[in-house]
Amino acid sequence: MQIVHFMESGTGRLARIVAGLALVAVGTWQGGGWWALVALGAVFVVVGLWGRCLAAPLFDSPLRRAKSST
Repeated sequence: MQIVHFMESGTGRLARIVAGLALVAVGTWQGGGWWALVALGAVFVVVGLWGRCLAAPLFDSPLRRAKSST
């Protein structure tokens, strides 16, 4: 579950955005059948900006944790 906590952190979100931008760049540069990378990279960027972890349900966690009221 530590991976889900990491992905929900600011660093994890930034990592997903950077990885997504890298996939978009490689997919665009390669062209052809590599356009699937562009689509996957776009999903990474959007989900990173949105603040959700799509892998969380695989680890029995919610897509987004409730904010603590402290």
